[in-house]
Amino acid sequence: MKSHLFLAGLISILSINVFAQAIDFVSPKDGDTVPTTFIVKMAVTGMKVAPAGEIIEGTGHHHLLINASDIAEGQVIPNDTQHKHFGKGQTETEVVLQPGKYKLTLQFADGVHRSYGEKLRKSIEITVK
Repeated sequence: MKSHLFLAGLISILSINVFAQAIDFVSPKDGDTVPTTFIVKMAVTGMKVAPAGEIIEGTGHHHLLINASDIAEGQVIPNDTQHKHFGKGQTETEVVLQPGKYKLTLQFADGVHRSYGEKLRKSIEITVK
């Protein structure tokens, strides 16, 4: 009986990890100090990066929010200086910011720029020197 429970628990853990969805900054990392021109590298697990235009289940693309409020799930992400769109499927970009402290947020969204919400959002704080 114990071995059956152990096996069931192990399968459950493995299933969760296989289907886990997350977004992350490859660089910079939370708390980093960066120059005024720096590279942001973005990653997602559990989803595929695809260009904007079509809504295909399990796909989306990155958005970089700079000192912006979180975008609720299902809401379209604005396209302005605080909300950078990577609708061609880019996973890195060069960013130029004036010296100061910034909150950067990665937000993954579907083919028509609707936010996947908190489950695919990550924020960090950086200092630009």
